[in-house]
Amino acid sequence: MSRIGKKPITLPAGVTISTADNVVTVKGPKGSLSETIDRDINIEVADGVVNITRPTDQIRHRAMHGLYRSLIANMVVGVTTGYKKDLELVGVGFKASNSGNLLDLALGYSHNIIFEIPSELSVTTVTEKGKNPLISLTGSDKQLIGQVAAKLRGLRKPEPYKGKGVKYVGEIIRRKAGKAAGK
Repeated sequence: MSRIGKKPITLPAGVTISTADNVVTVKGPKGSLSETIDRDINIEVADGVVNITRPTDQIRHRAMHGLYRSLIANMVVGVTTGYKKDLELVGVGFKASNSGNLLDLALGYSHNIIFEIPSELSVTTVTEKGKNPLISLTGSDKQLIGQVAAKLRGLRKPEPYKGKGVKYVGEIIRRKAGKAAGK
């Protein structure tokens, strides 16, 4: 069996899981998330513990087993503690500001980029003197935060010579030597 798939998921206090027509809904203090699952995968909730089982050892069932266990576990964490992703703008003149869920980015192009953050997420920007501007995305949906962060990073990817661009906090950029490396 799948080592990930057979791990039970313990439900914290205040979290409920319901299944109806192949849709799993997880409700908690930070909201509610739902996911459509494969009709062959079975979910049993008993005594605050969720177990996911599969009917056979077919390759397709084995692949789905661990996947849906991970997705449901991520939803449980999302509705209890939530997720946060931080991005850093490295470069002279790079700025970020927000008004509500509209993010205004100055990334060295001729015009500022106005980026609309989905309503499920909240965004904050921090600009301190002498430090790079920071963008923080918070929400309960791990997939949505990762997708929005990747889109923001894609607006100006970090380049390998000076390291300028939008990068995740803690991300290490592999640097290249300049013209002198060719001799």
